[in-house]
Amino acid sequence: MPLKRGSSQTTISKNIAQLIEEGYARNQAVAIAYRTAGKSRPKARRKPTRKRARKASRAKKSRRR
Repeated sequence: MPLKRGSSQTTISKNIAQLIEEGYARNQAVAIAYRTAGKSRPKARRKPTRKRARKASRAKKSRRR
């Protein structure tokens, strides 16, 4: 069955559910649904690692001087 056109979150969610039901992998279904909607896929938020957190705190200290 063809996917629905539209960029609302409900339409995208329904398209993802339909694609998963048809046998697509979850990541592939999400990519197809967002592409059909004409949107880019939202990026996952990453937690700062120790290295990045340390780097940021050093940058703050150097600005104070």
